[in-house]
Amino acid sequence: MSRAPRAAVIINPISGTGGRPDAARQRAEQAASLLAARGRDAEILVTERGGHARELATACLDRGIDLVIAWGGDGTVNEVASGLVFRTATMAVIPSGSGNGLARELGVPLDPPGAFATAIDGRTRVIDCGELDRRLFFNVAGLGLDARVAHAFAANGLVRRGFRRYLEIAAREIFTYTPDEHTIVADGRAVRSRALLVALANARQYGNGALIAPNARIDDGKLDVVVIDHRPVWQTLVHVPKLFNGRIGSIAGVSMMTAAAVEITSERPAVYHVDGEPFVGGAHLEARAHAGALRIQVPAS
Repeated sequence: MSRAPRAAVIINPISGTGGRPDAARQRAEQAASLLAARGRDAEILVTERGGHARELATACLDRGIDLVIAWGGDGTVNEVASGLVFRTATMAVIPSGSGNGLARELGVPLDPPGAFATAIDGRTRVIDCGELDRRLFFNVAGLGLDARVAHAFAANGLVRRGFRRYLEIAAREIFTYTPDEHTIVADGRAVRSRALLVALANARQYGNGALIAPNARIDDGKLDVVVIDHRPVWQTLVHVPKLFNGRIGSIAGVSMMTAAAVEITSERPAVYHVDGEPFVGGAHLEARAHAGALRIQVPAS
């Protein structure tokens, strides 16, 4: 009889809890209980700072653990996945963030009991990842309006987090954002745009059903490049429903391409995000897709 994989759970005690003092203990106890109900046990690890989840995931590999379960939001998922790429270990997700983009894309249940069931009894799928400015992403990266929103959302700290707060910030940024001119070269095809945003999508959605790249496939070895030209605010607001019904490609001034390699040149150092985490880069950014990068648990059917 083959042995069950050695498992670890990496818990972000802040994501989805507002930083409650007892959140780490409660999640650790719930994780142990849900795993025990399925006849399993695991190391329980708790993050203490930004970047810690990746360190913990890498250390799990060094100890021979081959199932690493990330309990947190998109940032935690990104960190753990970044530590597991191109290795034989498998990742699972217990989503608890504001968007939960990758979990939604893969059909992972949003409740802990359902997500732990998928982690233990689901099937393993191999997915791609993207890279922008030497930082990995597994869902969506980009620059422009969404990056500005990501920066403002991160600056919000632990106060009033969540999807509603994200929408409030986005609404504010739409009225104040001044776009830069960008030249985007996707597998040799060049597009020049004073863009509202440039999205590089490994998967289809930001999270919460916002389909920025409705045709993206998470295992095709390509990034979907979505360029939305700047437009008056009222036109942006009128078209918001198409972001949620999969018809964003029908909007005038929206370009969609697929590419394995992308270069973006801007007027000034670019503010960008990877899986919602904000960064500042140079005026020239390079991106590419990495095929077959990550083993991840998804529902069995």
